[in-house]
Amino acid sequence: MKRLLLSAVLPAVAMALPSVAQADTVKAPERDKKFFKTVEGEWVGPGEIVAGKYKGTKFTCNFTGSTPDGKVGMSLDGGCRVGVFTQKMSATIEQKGRSGYRGKFLDGSEGKGLDIISGSVVDGRKVILSLNRNQLNGVMQARMPDDNLMHVTVSVRVDKQLVPVIGMKLSRVDGTAVGAIAKN
Repeated sequence: MKRLLLSAVLPAVAMALPSVAQADTVKAPERDKKFFKTVEGEWVGPGEIVAGKYKGTKFTCNFTGSTPDGKVGMSLDGGCRVGVFTQKMSATIEQKGRSGYRGKFLDGSEGKGLDIISGSVVDGRKVILSLNRNQLNGVMQARMPDDNLMHVTVSVRVDKQLVPVIGMKLSRVDGTAVGAIAKN
């Protein structure tokens, strides 16, 4: 009897598993697109270098967030100012198959920037990206506690430990409507 029951149930379960797995893969890209859509707009805020040679240096950043047409990902373009000096800043990431997200911070490791070698949207409010340049490995985390606030932390790996190096608190300044209901 037990064998008969298993022989009847197992094929039904086996047939259902691909559709369950497919449903999860459909949900993840939609969740990712929704997260990146919330980054669209104008962002301004302070930041600080919290470790290393320039520890204590404070700066202010202005960014424009956008999403690429027909692709899953985002771009942040703008600059950060320290006193009278402004440094152009940009980051671009796109989904690259099963390996997650790839992209560049500034002009990538071939120039003066970093490569984004992998990453994922953790939930509807946070993305974590792995950074690399030669022997330097690190992580950038962007977390959105609400639709109008974004915290960005860049950490580097030192002796098997992640050490925060840069922190920013950006606020939305454009009034862009996010979510399911648009402004009139």
